[in-house]
Amino acid sequence: MIRKKDEMKTEVRENMRGGPGKIAIRHMFDKEEIRARTRLCSILTLPPGAGIGLHRHDAEDELFVINRGTGMISDGREQTRVSEGDAVLTGGGESHALLNDGDGPLEITAVIMLH
Repeated sequence: MIRKKDEMKTEVRENMRGGPGKIAIRHMFDKEEIRARTRLCSILTLPPGAGIGLHRHDAEDELFVINRGTGMISDGREQTRVSEGDAVLTGGGESHALLNDGDGPLEITAVIMLH
């Protein structure tokens, strides 16, 4: 299946998971279109100052790749700077939060897979 960029559904979420600002979510594929147990397959764009609040991943894994920009990811204990090309995997009851503290958009590809 091929989905062109202009055919993808986009939504905007404000204060996602308690984080600041508005985040654009461009859904590459709906979960019903993917045969594997998947909850999300999307590209998220966080403008400067926007973020996703600290949240936990039980019974699922989230994989995301930084496509462009830089930001700070937190696991609730430590903060780590991430930038283009970096990948993050969170699951097994672990938590994470993401903040765009840069000057330009932070874009990530995110896939959430269910156990």
